[in-house]
Amino acid sequence: MKRIFTLKNAVVLPAIALVLSGCVREEDLTQVDPNNNSAASFWKTEDDALQGVNSVYGSLITDGTYMRSTPILLDGKADDSRSNSPWAAMANCGRFNSSIADAAIYGWCYETCYQGMYRANQVLEHVPSIEFEDEDYKNRILGQAYFLRGLYLFHMVNLFKNVPIPLTTGEVYHPQKTQEEGWAQVKADLQMAADLLPASYTSGISGPDAGDAGRATKGAALAYLGKAQLFTYDYAGAKASFEAVMGLGVYSLVSNYKDNFTTANENNSESIFEVQFSRDAGGVALGWGGAPGSDWGKTSARAITYAPRAFGWTDMQPTWTLFNEYHEEATVSGDVDPRLDVSIIYNKPGMMLYGQSFQTVYGGSPADLNDLFWRKYENADGDFANEYDWRSGINERLMRYADVLLMYAEVLNELGQTAQAYPYIQQVRSRVNLPDLATAHPGMTQAQMREQIGHERFLEFSSEGHRFDDIRRWGWLQDATKLAWLKNRDSEFNTYQAGREYFPIPQLEMDNNPGTVQNSGY
Repeated sequence: MKRIFTLKNAVVLPAIALVLSGCVREEDLTQVDPNNNSAASFWKTEDDALQGVNSVYGSLITDGTYMRSTPILLDGKADDSRSNSPWAAMANCGRFNSSIADAAIYGWCYETCYQGMYRANQVLEHVPSIEFEDEDYKNRILGQAYFLRGLYLFHMVNLFKNVPIPLTTGEVYHPQKTQEEGWAQVKADLQMAADLLPASYTSGISGPDAGDAGRATKGAALAYLGKAQLFTYDYAGAKASFEAVMGLGVYSLVSNYKDNFTTANENNSESIFEVQFSRDAGGVALGWGGAPGSDWGKTSARAITYAPRAFGWTDMQPTWTLFNEYHEEATVSGDVDPRLDVSIIYNKPGMMLYGQSFQTVYGGSPADLNDLFWRKYENADGDFANEYDWRSGINERLMRYADVLLMYAEVLNELGQTAQAYPYIQQVRSRVNLPDLATAHPGMTQAQMREQIGHERFLEFSSEGHRFDDIRRWGWLQDATKLAWLKNRDSEFNTYQAGREYFPIPQLEMDNNPGTVQNSGY
C-alpha cells in the first residue's frame, strides 16, 4: 500500500487561507476554529513539523494542481495534444484563448500553488525554533519545504511569467515581480533544498520519515535546479547540476518504458520526483480545493479527463502528428517504436482497452474507430471497467531520469560539445531498441543536434507536460518558419497570439493585489 503524506486532524493553516498572493493580514481576518489548533499554537514539536511539511505536499494533489488542472495547462498548448472538450475553459487552454473573464483551470492552479507556497512559508518560519533531537531530521523538514516552495514557484513563473514571490506569511500584499526575479528565487530555493536533503530516505536515515518513498530528495532538488538553469540559458550551471544528479548513483532507467505510467512500478529507479496518489488512502470524496476534509481521497482525476471515449470525458487527445512521428524510425528489429502503444490507444489489430477490443467498442462509430486516445496514465489494462469513479491511483511522475539525460545532452550541445551528447541520448533510445544514433546520424552540427533532441523529447515525453515548455524556451513561437511548421502539425497553433504562450493573471489577483499588470496579449 502506498503511503500518502497528509495532514492529520490538526489544522496548520488559518481558517481563512491565503489563496492568492494579494491579501489582508492574517491576524486581521483569521478566526480560530476552537475545534482545531491555530497556527500560533500548533508549532511546538517535531511531530508538528512533520505534519506541517506533509500539508505542503497536500497542495500537489488537489484539483488546481496534479489532481487535474496542472497537467491540462502543461499539455494543452503542445503539438502532441489536442482538445475537443465541450468545456470552453478547458479547450481554450490549448487554443491560446483562455479568458480573463473565466479563470477556471488556470486560476485554480494559480490559487493552489500559492496555497502550497503559503504552507511552505509556515514551515520555514516556525520549524527553525522547534527543538529537535536530530538536527539532520530538522534539516530534512526544512529542505522539503524549500523544495516544494521552489516547485510551486517554478510552475507560477513558467506558466504566468511575472508573479508575486511570497517568502513570508505576514505581509498585506506581495508585489508582482519580474520573471527574472522569479527564476532567481526558484533557483535559490532549490539550491537550499539540495544542500539540506538526503539522496534517499532508505539508507542512513533515522526518524519518522525513514523509508518514506515520495519525499523530496537531493536528486529532485538538483534536477529541478538544473531544469531552471536550462530554462534561463545558464548552460554551465545546468551542466553542473545534472552531473551532480548522475553522480549520486541513485537513478537509472527502468527496462520497461511503460512502468513509468502505471501503478505497477511506482517510485522506481527512474523516478526522481513523483506526486503520490492512492485509491487506498483517505476517503472517496474528491479534493476540489479549499480546506481539506477528512473524507477526501488521495486520487487523481487525470485519467477520467484524458480517457478514451465511453470510458471517461476524452477532454484531451493525442495529435496525429505525434502518432505519425512514432512511425518515422523503426527499431533495430524493424518494429514500430514501442512507446507508441504505451502512449496511444488506436485502431490496431488486437488493441485492447479496459478489457475490451478497440474494434468492438468503436465498430459502430467510424469517427471513433479512426481516432486516437491517450493510454499514458490510464487504467486501461483491464483491471478497471472505465474511469468514471474519478479515482485513479496512478502517481504523476514529474521528473524522470530520462529527462535529466536528455536535458544534459542538450546542455552539452549548447556548450559546443555536440559529440559528447550522443551517449546520453542513446541511453534513452536503447531502452526502446532504436538504432545507434551515432551510426544513424553521425557528425551532426549543433543546429542538427538541436532538432534531433527536439524529436527525441517529443517522443519520450508525450503527454508529460514538457513539450510546450520546450517550444517556448527554444523560441519557436517567435520564429516565423517554426511557427508555420507548428501550425501545420497542430491547428490549435493557428490561434496563437504573441504573449499568449503564458496564461493570464487571474482577475481576482488583479483586483486584490494593487499594481499587478496583466500579461501581454490579454
